Amino acid sequence: MAKSPEEMAKAMLANLKPNTGKTMEQWLKITTKTNFAKHGEILKFLKGDHGMTHGYANLVAHYTLKGGMSAPAPGSDDSDALVQAQYDGVKADLKPIYDALLAKISKFGTDFELAPKKAYVSLRRNKQFGLIQPSTKTRVDVGINLKGVTPTMRLEKSGSFNAMVSHRVRLEKKTDVDKELIGWLKQAYDAS
Repeated sequence: MAKSPEEMAKAMLANLKPNTGKTMEQWLKITTKTNFAKHGEILKFLKGDHGMTHGYANLVAHYTLKGGMSAPAPGSDDSDALVQAQYDGVKADLKPIYDALLAKISKFGTDFELAPKKAYVSLRRNKQFGLIQPSTKTRVDVGINLKGVTPTMRLEKSGSFNAMVSHRVRLEKKTDVDKELIGWLKQAYDAS
């Protein structure tokens, strides 16, 4: 079953101390002393000075800028609305494809984030490793960052699809979310 952004944040919070050596409260004491006002500044600080992965740095930055642990979990506000808007109307029949992808990707680990944009959902770990985009009323495109991997008939070169990824796979039905596709996504996840 796919994890919601709130469930992913909760899992990351539970794993924060074992994976970073500090609790969220301890990280918040560190980040609030920096007086950084921008999300990107906090990310750069945590990743560069403390060796934190992107997912954990993003989580700490979120709570730092939202006023601490009493803030809503990441993804509990605009993120759900952005995803819902992507699959409204003529694209509603594509939502099971998206859900099937999330169910598989969520098994990779807890150190990545879903970052919904207006037209797609970015999959990020230390950097973006993929994206999910309902491109037409009959197709979801999955962008994958697999630098140096030779394109195939199915794993095509991204071309003009999206400059943020190297390859694209077109999905028209839920069964297109298969072992081969998940293997490519896992390879990109592992490399990010």
